[in-house]
Amino acid sequence: MLLEKILQSQGFGSRKYCQQLIKNGYVSIDGEVADDLKKQFSSENLEFSLFGETYQYREKVYLALKKPKGFECSHQPHHHQSVFSLLPEIMIQRGVQAIGRLDQDTTGLLLLTDDGKYLQALTHPRKHVPKVYHVTTIDPVTPEQIEMLSQGVSLHQEKGLFAATDVAILETHQLTMTIHQGVYHQVKRMIAAVGNKVEALHRHQVGQLVLPELEDGEWVYLSEQQKQLAQNII
Repeated sequence: MLLEKILQSQGFGSRKYCQQLIKNGYVSIDGEVADDLKKQFSSENLEFSLFGETYQYREKVYLALKKPKGFECSHQPHHHQSVFSLLPEIMIQRGVQAIGRLDQDTTGLLLLTDDGKYLQALTHPRKHVPKVYHVTTIDPVTPEQIEMLSQGVSLHQEKGLFAATDVAILETHQLTMTIHQGVYHQVKRMIAAVGNKVEALHRHQVGQLVLPELEDGEWVYLSEQQKQLAQNII
């Protein structure tokens, strides 16, 4: 593959701009300047340096980000900062998208990718990928509310009952619950349906993938195993 195509695929700009990077001697491979526009390279396990920083070629990227409060999962946010502002520009140029959305006031595990098939696999309604939330409530959590959430509740303008699994009280004002659907504001609406109100909401897990140890706003690449865990493949 031509080096200019490799750079373009990794989000470093237009093909013409990537050609200029190569011509100017800004790209190095194996410690040597790679300034030959006609030379072909194998992308397999390829590492290259640009402006002194080393990158690994990735056909697709899969990211886990610890979303802070006050960020919208949109490229065009309305009232808050975009969660994509937490990513480097090359990820934006690659067309990375959020896999599902978290409200601006919801924190925790957010997955992102530029792989459309992977995104579809995690978000298609028929997949029922479980998502674990830790919920802080305004009023104390009661055993009756836990039972109602487990049995299923009705949500306005939605068909059928919505039940959570693995519902348990963590503290007086905190519970954990797993949902398998993904309707609009589902957790908040379910908590409201049992007579309580969400004060804080944190997504702890997607599929079998638990939120990695990260600071707010930090992100990491997912390993192949972590990708499968997020799809609930174990």
